[in-house]
Amino acid sequence: MEERTLLALMVFSSLVVLAETVAQKHPVEIYSLHVDCKVTSRFARTLITSKIVNRANESREATFEVELPKTAFITNFSMSIDGKVYPGIIKEKASAQKEYDTAVSHGHSAGLVKITGRKLEQFHVSVSIAAASKVTFELTYEELLKRQLGKFELLIKVRPKQLVKHFQIDVHIFEPQGIRFLETDSTFMTNELTKALTKVQNETKAHVLFKPTVDQQKINPEFDETLLNGDFVVRYDVKRDAAAGDIQIVNGYFVHYFAPQEMPVFPKNVIFVIDRSGSMAGRKIEQTRDALLKILQDLRPEDHFSFITFNSKVVEWKSSLLPATAENVASAAGFVQTLSASGGTDINHALLTAVSGLEKAEGLPERSVSMIILLTDGQPTSGESNVEVIQENIQKAVNGKYALFCLGFGFDVSYKFLEKMALSNGGIARRIYENADAALQLQGFYQEVATPILKQIEMQYPENAIEGLTKNDFKLLFEGSEIVVSGKISNELDLLPVEIKAQSHSSDLTLKEEANVKEKEQVFQNQSYIFGNFIERLWAYLTIQQLLEKSISAQEEDQKTLEAQALELSLLYSFVTPLTSMVVTKPADQEQTDLASKPTEADNEKRNSVPVGDAYKLRSASLPVARQRKKMRAQPVVNVHSQLLLQLPKQNEIICLNTDGKAQPSVNLLSDPEQGLTMTGKLGDRANRFVQFEISYVNPPAQIHISTDAIVLCHNNESTRLPWTESATSTIQGLSISVEKEKSVTASLSDTVTVKISLMKFPEDFLGLHFLNTDRFSDKVSGALGQFYSKARFENNSNMNQRADERLLSGLQQGFRHCLPWHPPGQAQEAPAGQVDGEAVQERLEA
Repeated sequence: MEERTLLALMVFSSLVVLAETVAQKHPVEIYSLHVDCKVTSRFARTLITSKIVNRANESREATFEVELPKTAFITNFSMSIDGKVYPGIIKEKASAQKEYDTAVSHGHSAGLVKITGRKLEQFHVSVSIAAASKVTFELTYEELLKRQLGKFELLIKVRPKQLVKHFQIDVHIFEPQGIRFLETDSTFMTNELTKALTKVQNETKAHVLFKPTVDQQKINPEFDETLLNGDFVVRYDVKRDAAAGDIQIVNGYFVHYFAPQEMPVFPKNVIFVIDRSGSMAGRKIEQTRDALLKILQDLRPEDHFSFITFNSKVVEWKSSLLPATAENVASAAGFVQTLSASGGTDINHALLTAVSGLEKAEGLPERSVSMIILLTDGQPTSGESNVEVIQENIQKAVNGKYALFCLGFGFDVSYKFLEKMALSNGGIARRIYENADAALQLQGFYQEVATPILKQIEMQYPENAIEGLTKNDFKLLFEGSEIVVSGKISNELDLLPVEIKAQSHSSDLTLKEEANVKEKEQVFQNQSYIFGNFIERLWAYLTIQQLLEKSISAQEEDQKTLEAQALELSLLYSFVTPLTSMVVTKPADQEQTDLASKPTEADNEKRNSVPVGDAYKLRSASLPVARQRKKMRAQPVVNVHSQLLLQLPKQNEIICLNTDGKAQPSVNLLSDPEQGLTMTGKLGDRANRFVQFEISYVNPPAQIHISTDAIVLCHNNESTRLPWTESATSTIQGLSISVEKEKSVTASLSDTVTVKISLMKFPEDFLGLHFLNTDRFSDKVSGALGQFYSKARFENNSNMNQRADERLLSGLQQGFRHCLPWHPPGQAQEAPAGQVDGEAVQERLEA
C-alpha cells in the first residue's frame, strides 16, 4: 500500500502542501514553494505558489493545502497542469452551490475551506496528475493587519515534513509613516538556519527573506529529515508623529489611521461574570482561577472591580464595586481560589445582576470606563433560556452605557449568541480554546481591554466630499490598538480635512488635520512594494467586514439589506466571504468542480464530541421494557463508545445506554406527531450495535437513511448519496443535513429536535445516537427512546459525593459517567453481574 506523507507549511499568513511518498521516496515532489507577502500600509496581499512534479510512472494525486488567517479573504486561485490553467471563479454562494450540486451527481464533497484553529482556516484542493506531469498551484489572499498590544504580527508556522529544493518566504513591508521597529523570532532556528535568514530595513521599507538550502534544512547530514518545524514570526510597528493620525490617499480613496501616543489611561470599573456551572468542572475552572489570579495583579490602584459567579444561582462577591487596593485584591484572590463548579447556567440573571451593580455603584471616578466581562462555556439552562429574550433583556438594561465583552470557553457554547450580545453592547466576543494555554488566552484578552485611553471617539470628514465612509464612531480605544477609517473622495479636493472628537481621562479632545491630496498620492508613486489600488481594496475589505459584523446584531430586514450590500462588494472585488463561494474547476477526466466557502467562527462549533452542556451528573440505565426480578449491585461499566445519549428536557443530566440484543428488522425508537419526526434503528447481525438509522420528517417530506456505509437523502422521489469519506452539507426546505468526514452526520430543522449520528470505528463499524434541543419534544412523543421524553423525571443529585463522582469519571471522556446495556423490546435478558436490572432502573425513574 502506498504510504502518504503530508507536507505542511502553515502561515498566519501560512501554508500547507501535501506530497506523496512511497518507500521513503517522493514520486510526487514539491520542487518549489514560495510564499510572497507584500504588506503596504497594514494591508497585506499574500501569494502562495507551489510547483509539483509527478516523478512516478503512473498517475498520482497532488494535494494543496493553505492555512490562512480567519480575517483574510481569498481573492484568487488557479492550478496549471502541463500549461493548461484551471481557474477558480467567485460567485454568490447560493448560485455557486447550485452549480456545484448540478455538476456533482453524488452530492456535496468536502468544503475546500474549514476552520483549523483559533487563528487559521484551511484551504484544501487535490488533483490527479499523470506520470511526468507538473502542476502549479497559486493562491492569493488579502487582509488588513490589526494592531494589538502595540504591534502588528505576521506568524508563519513552518512544518514541511520533508526537504524542499526551492523553499522561500519573502515578507515585504512598506509603511509611509516609517517603521519604528522590526523583529523576527523563531522556535526552530539553529546557527546553520540563521545563515538563511536576511533582514534589510530602511526608514519606510523592510524585506525579510528566509531561504534555506536543502542541506541547511536537514537535521542530520546523513538523513533526509527537516529541521523546519515550528513558528517563524515577524513583528513590527510604525512611527506616529501627527496627533490626529496619518492619512494616506491613492486613486481617489483614502485611509486614516489613528492611534494616539502617551495618553493617560482611564480608570476601569469592571465586573467579572464567571460561569461556575457543572460543565466548567476540572481543567476549565482551574485555568479560570489561574487567569483571574493573574488579572487581579494587573488591576491598577485607581480601578474598581467585583466578581459575580453563577450556575443556576447567582452569587455576588461583594455588594458593591471595590477599589483595587492591595487589601481588596488579596481578598478577591482568596475568593477566586475557592471557585468550584456544579449546577446549571443562568446567564440572564448573572448579567442583569452585573448591570445593576454598575448602576448602583457609588464613589466611582467621574471620568472612568465601565465594562462587564462574561466568561461562560455553555448554553443558558437555568432561569431564562431563550437566547433572543436574553439578548433583548441585556441590551435594554445596558442601554449603551457600558461595554460587554463575552468570552466563550470551548465549543459547547453558542458563539453566535455571545457575539450578537457583545456587538449589541459595544464590546466584542472571543472564543477561548480548551488548550493548555487557556489561562494565557484569558490573560491576553484582558490585556487588550485593560487600558482604555479614549472613549466616544468621532472621526469627522466633510459630508459632501466623501462617499462610502466606513465606521467613523467608536465607543472605546485601547492602548496598543488602532482606529482605521476609509472612504472615497467624491470630488476634486485639494485638501482633505479631518476633525476628531473624543473624551480622554483628563479632558475632552478635539484634534484637527488637513491632508494635501496630491502630496499624499505622490507618496505611493513608483513603489514596487505596493499594488496600485490597495487603498480601494482595503476600503472594500473593511466595508465588507463591518457590514457583516453589523448584520449580526441587526433586525431581519436590516440584516438582508446589509448582507446584500456586502455581497455586491464581495463579487465586485472578488473576495471569498461568508456570502460568496469559489467554484474550482478540474480536468474533464476528474470530478470537475470543488467549492470553496468561507466559514465563520460561529460555524466552528464542536462536532466530534458529545455536547453535554451543563450536565454535572450522568446516569446510566437499561430501558425499562423488560423487568428482571434478580437484584444486582450497581457497578460502573466503562464504555467510551456509548451508543445512545439521552439528555432529558429541563434536566442537567445525560443518560447513556449501550445495546445488548440481537439483530432485528427494525426498532421503533421515537415518534413525535407534533414534531413531525419519526426514527427507527436496526441492530447488526454479528454485534450488539446499531448499524442503521432512518429519520423521517413530515415537513419537509424527507427521509434520511444512515448506515455505516453512507447517508442517503430522499425527497420528492429523488435520492442523494453522501459518503462518510467526505464532509458535506445539504439543505432541503430548511432541513439541514451536515456530514463531518468519517465522524458524524447532524440533521437539524428550525424548532425541531436535532439528531446527531456518530460513526464509530471500534471494535467494528457501528452508529451512535444523540439528541439535542430535547425540550422541543412534545408530550405525545413515544417509542423505545421517546418514552423518556414524555414521562421521565429525574431529580438533580447535585449533592452527590464528590469523590464517588470522580471515581465514576475515571477512564471515561470528560463529562461522561457509567453506561449500562439496553435490551431492545423483546430481548429481555438476565442482567450480568455488576449491571443494573430494568426493574431497579424503573423504580429509580418512578422515584
